[in-house]
Amino acid sequence: MTAGAGADRMRSIGVCAGAGGLALGLEQAGFDPVLLLDNRTVACETLRANRPDWNVLDVDLLDFDPADHRQTYDVDLLAAGLPRVKATASVHRPDRDDELETLKATIMLMHGVRPRALLIENVPDLVTKATYGPIREYITEELVHLGYDLHWFVLNAVDFGVAQDRKEGVVVAFRDGRLDAFTPPTASVTRHRTVGEVLGASMAARGWSQASSWAAQADRPAPTLVGGSWNRGGADLGPTGSKRAWARMGVDGGTVADDVPGPDFDWDPSLGRPGMMPLTVPQAAALQGFPPSWGFAGRKTARYRQVGHATPPPVGRMLGEAIGTALRC
Repeated sequence: MTAGAGADRMRSIGVCAGAGGLALGLEQAGFDPVLLLDNRTVACETLRANRPDWNVLDVDLLDFDPADHRQTYDVDLLAAGLPRVKATASVHRPDRDDELETLKATIMLMHGVRPRALLIENVPDLVTKATYGPIREYITEELVHLGYDLHWFVLNAVDFGVAQDRKEGVVVAFRDGRLDAFTPPTASVTRHRTVGEVLGASMAARGWSQASSWAAQADRPAPTLVGGSWNRGGADLGPTGSKRAWARMGVDGGTVADDVPGPDFDWDPSLGRPGMMPLTVPQAAALQGFPPSWGFAGRKTARYRQVGHATPPPVGRMLGEAIGTALRC
């Protein structure tokens, strides 16, 4: 049985569910998924391993027909942590752009499912930048046509207990006038958690004597973790700017480690990458706000990709609580 199951809980469907960060946060907020969709087998394996009672479907969203899954009709919430849409993507382009096509398929799914509310999480620029205007106009026109009211906003995971400077662009939509009862979540913490605070104990787990010194100087939130491309390259912590930010905390952001440092590791950032330690997948997951009990299927690169692409569960929980409050009014 899912956490906190009871008569007052609500039903949701999750698309592009990935490793389950958004679904986990929504579960904590009172939403139980009737169905979760993702087109990556390894992500579906992660979901099933952590929540065997969840109904997980390994399918491309573009091939999904809700008529074959009528339990999705009229759910309380359709939630989507979608692949990052690019500003250069044209809504009316003739050639296929996978991220944009997935977003459009999510909007089209609203016709069949008719949920009481919609939640889409994506890049903050989707909300704030003029270059994304045509995409916002497309979403707005389609949803207003279906009788939904929309609200766009940006939040930062660091304001909700996640030790990471990670801005999220969010659009929520409600039918039946429920938008009037919705208030975007506000910061739930008064002090931002730091990398050293979250990872200090794990760095010392194998007896590394410099762990406390390292943790003391890692006195700020992490830069945004980036999952990278599923189709090329190995696992690393993001683009050049992110790697530089990690290097200032004595972390090698160019790779992901198999284990934390041992007792003989000599931490000396002046030596460059050889004198710095990379993070492990569980450490990256901790910086995303996943609980230690949440496992990830696959080999190291696939596991890191799932972590980096995930919505931090604490963000999902706060969004879910705000949406749930509006739906219960």
